[in-house]
This record gives sequence, structure tokens and C-alpha cells, in this order.
Amino acid sequence: MIKNLLPNRYLLVFVNVLFVFATQAQSLSKKQIETAAEDALPDAVKDLFEFLLIPNDGNYTDHIEQNLDRCTVIFSDLGFKTQRLETTGAPLLFAEKTYKKKAKTMLFYLQIDGQPVDTSAWDQPNPYLPVIKKKVGDNWVIVPKVENKEDLDKDWRIFARSASDSKGPAMAFISALRVLGKMGKTPKYNIKVIMDFQEELGSPDLPGLVKSYSTLLKADAILIMDGTRHLSNLPTLTYGARGIATATLKVFGARRSLHSGQYGNFAPNPVFETARLLGSLKNEEGKVMIPGFYDGIQLSAIEKERLNQVPEDMEVIKTALGISKPDMVGETYQESLQYPSLNIRGLNAAWVGPKVRTLIPSEVVAEIDMRLVPESDGKKLMESLKTYIVEHGFHLVDSIPTDEERAKHKKLASFNYRIGSSPFRTSFDSSLGKMLNRAMTRLFDDKYINMRTTGGSQPIGPFINTLGVPAVALRIPNPDNSIHAPNENLRIGNFLEGIMSCIAVLDEQME
Repeated sequence: MIKNLLPNRYLLVFVNVLFVFATQAQSLSKKQIETAAEDALPDAVKDLFEFLLIPNDGNYTDHIEQNLDRCTVIFSDLGFKTQRLETTGAPLLFAEKTYKKKAKTMLFYLQIDGQPVDTSAWDQPNPYLPVIKKKVGDNWVIVPKVENKEDLDKDWRIFARSASDSKGPAMAFISALRVLGKMGKTPKYNIKVIMDFQEELGSPDLPGLVKSYSTLLKADAILIMDGTRHLSNLPTLTYGARGIATATLKVFGARRSLHSGQYGNFAPNPVFETARLLGSLKNEEGKVMIPGFYDGIQLSAIEKERLNQVPEDMEVIKTALGISKPDMVGETYQESLQYPSLNIRGLNAAWVGPKVRTLIPSEVVAEIDMRLVPESDGKKLMESLKTYIVEHGFHLVDSIPTDEERAKHKKLASFNYRIGSSPFRTSFDSSLGKMLNRAMTRLFDDKYINMRTTGGSQPIGPFINTLGVPAVALRIPNPDNSIHAPNENLRIGNFLEGIMSCIAVLDEQME
């Protein structure tokens, strides 16, 4: 019938258009995604190597500029419009591509910077010269040359700064976009990308930037390409992160350190008062004793059931950590992450080891951190800790005690705190959560993890909370990847599954 209505040349065009629409509408199968990702892996590894060659310490302007330039080229080549976003500090890079005018928009967050490096501590010539290694016995040995894709063993690893945190995940996303292009497919929604070059410094300019560019950054959801997988190394979606607040407590003794023979039994040692104070902060079950510390947090039976669907064996975890009994804030590891925590992250009083000397120290320094959840107020908790210290008999001073204060008060201390990144959390049942689960199920059936929150903190919390849209982290790297440390690495099998995951997510319709 169509043939009778249209000339042959119009018929051909019409049929081609119908074919294109049909191809675009049809979702990719698991087999198609696996095959396309495996075919693309050698080029993706090569692209990642080239990306890792660019030093990326956010403390250095030239590192930021080199990575910003490279990202501009990458996304321009993919057909994205790019825009450098200036701040009072370091710039960020924005990229955008509209595939369908009325479609929804996903904002992807990419961390491009990495932790500083100590070249002497790495088991390779340079942390910014990536190498592939394979396990031989208990050691990782450099693989001299990889000729083709058949040579890329999934258990081999790429060793370099930012291989896992987080240029590897960023390149998995970029590679997925390239794969779709080669397949003649486009994402099922419009895409915006924000690239951060100072995440490891706490993203100091990101919260202000989102307020200035809120219209530009407007989206229906945020996908975070950052973070390590669950310790099972199954593909992982994480729906939140805890915030952080830090404090420094100094407890003062005598004006100067004293000889323990001459002044022992006379001059009080501030270590003992500090120990009594710090020891009182938690009971024997590991629960924080500051009044109101856990206020507002209640886990329903349904929430506990969802949390504990994560496959974890308490005995295996205890053995791996080398502990006999965990703190009992929550009944399981996953439940424990849903509460704020208090940690003594460092202690200092005089010397130990070969430098030890028989002294009564003049002061003790305790460094403290609190991990925060959405129900907790960092300032309120820190002020509660401050009140707790005062109620235990300490007189607080601004800096070094004066002679008058030393004469009047037996217990002297200073206390200063700082509120860091904010917590965030997205519902498992959000539209974004459902969409991501459809994509992951298509690839991995039920062999993947939904985590309500990560124990660590991410400085993008204020950014997410300001935009007011759901945000989830797609986690790709292996849990034993040594991020932030020497010999950071990314398992090639994880990188491949990361590319596959990104293809599936890009090919899934947003609700």
C-alpha cells in the first residue's frame, strides 16, 4: 500500500527513518552490551592510559589546566558543548548534549583529580606512568606489553594514581558513550556532565558554583561516577554518603615537659585526664555516650530488611579486620553505617619508639572526627561534645592558657571544630533507583548490590542538596584498590563491567 502512495525514492527514505526509530527505541540485550564492551576494551584501556599520564594533583594549577583541556577535547569530540565554569578558586568544566528536546536530563558527576603522590613509595617508576600488572605468587609483576584484547586478563590490574579514584570510572562512562555511537545508538535521555578538579581537597568551590549556575546544572537526577564497590566486589549502587565534622582537642599540663623522675608524683600528667575523658565517650558496646548523639534515627523493620539484603558474613568481616567483636551501634555492618560515628583519629603526647624519653608531657593532642547522617546536625553534635568536655571539669581556653588560668583551673583544654561535607541520601524506591535497578538487572540479574549509604564522606553533598534531585553513585573499582595510597590500582575486569554498566544505564529510559 505504501508503495502505491509514494515514489520509490521517498519510500526508501521513509523505510530508513522507520528503521532508525525502531533501532533507537529497542533496548540493547545483555549479549549485545557484553560483546560491544569487550570489543571496545583494548581502546578503552589505551584511552585510560593516556588520561592517567596527565598528573592531577588539585593543589597545582598546571595539573588542573592540563586535565581541563584534555576533558574539553574528549567531550567536544563526542559532540558535547563544553563550558569552563570560573569560581573564586579552581575552575570546573561543564559539558552538555541534548539528544531529545523533551527528554529528561541526567547530570553525571566526574571526579578528575587525585591524591598527592610519593613516587618513592610506589612499586613502579612513576605513579603517573600507568602499568599493567599480574599476580605472581604474592607479588604484582609488570606485564611488559599487551598486543591485543585476548591478552587482557580480567584479573590483571592497571596501577597508577587515579586508576580507581576516579579517572577509571570517568573513562568507563566516556567509553560507553563512544560504544553507543559506534552502534548507532543514542542515550535514552539528555546528558549534562560536571567535572571536578579538586574533589580530594573537599571541592571547596562546588557548593557556591551550583548556586551561581543552578539553571545550567538543572537536571532530573544525578549519577556519581565515584567510589569503590562493596567488599564482595559485586557491581554496586550507593544511595548516599555520610558527612563529616572534625575537631582538635588539646589538654594542657605543666607549662613545659618535665623530667618524670624529678616531678613524677607531683606534676599531673595530662595524658591520664585525657584518657579518662576520651574513654568515657563510648561505653563497652561502642555506643557514644554524648546525650542526644543518636537522636532522630530509627530504622524500621522494612529498612533493616532492605539493608541486610547486602550479602555480608559477620564472621568473615571480623576475620578480615582481625577483631573478635564489633561495636554494637547497629546489629550488622550495614546497620552501623546508618548512624553518626565518633572516632579518635589521632593522638599525640611526647615521643615513642627510639625517640622515647622519660618526660611528663606538657600537652596532649587528640584529633577527632564525626561521620554524619542526614538526621544529624554536625554543629549540634560538636557543640554537644564541647558541652560534654566542660561538664567533665575542663576549663576551655582559646589557645595557650595564661598564668592566671593555670593557677585557677586544674583541668585546662582548648577545643576547635570544623564542619566539612554534608550527608545525603536517596530513597531506594526513587525514580532514579528504579531506573538504575532495571539497567543493572538487565546485565547482572540479581548479582549486584544496593547500599543505602557509604561509610565515607563525599564533598558533593552540598551540591546534591542544593539541586534537590535524587543522586546515586555507580561504583566500579575493586574494593582492594589502595585508593589514596601508594600502588592504587583498577582491576581490568571491573573496568570492563564498568563500561557495560554505563552502556546499560545510558540505554535505560528515565521515568
